[in-house]
Amino acid sequence: MGWFLFVSASATGLSEPEKIVIKGSDTLGAKMVPQLAEAYKAAGNEVEFEIAAEGSSTAFTNLLAGTCDIGMASREAKPEEFAAFKAKGVKLKRYVAGADMIAVIVNASNPVKNLTLKQVEGIFTGEITDWTEVGGESGEIQVFTRNTSSGTYKSFQKMAMSGREYGENAQKMTGAVHPCWYVERDPRAIGYVGRAYAFGEAIKAPTIDDIEVASGNHGRYPITRYLLYYTAGDPKGAAAKFLRWATTDPKALEIVEQVGFVAVQPDDATPTSRKTESEVSVKAP
Repeated sequence: MGWFLFVSASATGLSEPEKIVIKGSDTLGAKMVPQLAEAYKAAGNEVEFEIAAEGSSTAFTNLLAGTCDIGMASREAKPEEFAAFKAKGVKLKRYVAGADMIAVIVNASNPVKNLTLKQVEGIFTGEITDWTEVGGESGEIQVFTRNTSSGTYKSFQKMAMSGREYGENAQKMTGAVHPCWYVERDPRAIGYVGRAYAFGEAIKAPTIDDIEVASGNHGRYPITRYLLYYTAGDPKGAAAKFLRWATTDPKALEIVEQVGFVAVQPDDATPTSRKTESEVSVKAP
């Protein structure tokens, strides 16, 4: 019979590493933030991470409840979310994690190469229902979206749909990569994802208004947004140190680019597209 001995850090006199709890957006939390966390630890920082990616809305509920140090969001905080923090006497602070282009994706076999923003609006509101209406082959368009807790769901609705409601036949997916799975398997399908998830053998991203989803087109591509970190008041300790590193360090910015997003500094985060969301962040402490 074997034995297992567990000795806590406190029992040996060693200090336990600080822990940073990060919750919110699946767009950030599925790939980018975990990779940043690993690189940060590999650089010699003795800290542990707890990362929960369950949608941008959960960033604000957890920050408000005090159950996370940093919130991840792929959308701007809503006025009512700012108000909830103000009611508690806490200021919600915002930091730019990177920039993203929301790619409209179709099956690789789909002959459609370009869509206008107006056509995208028509498809996702349910006004356009057959591929022949946008230059494709005959067949009912199968629409896949994110779910209502997703910041991408709300950002896309605002920027690509003029704030209109999704069509009643739109099928809601939970994770950042889930729309890809369905589009890969159905030649009639269409969905949208952050740029980091838009490339694969079985899917493609048509140009929108003849502009490609390419890093150099940030600000020109008509569905561009910022990826954001939020904190309840000024971050402290390990969370403040990590935020500063994640938003300014060359290695961190390199990871943002490698994942498939666009690295931007706060001073460069001035929107240039009519469809880009519009606040500029504060610099990390």
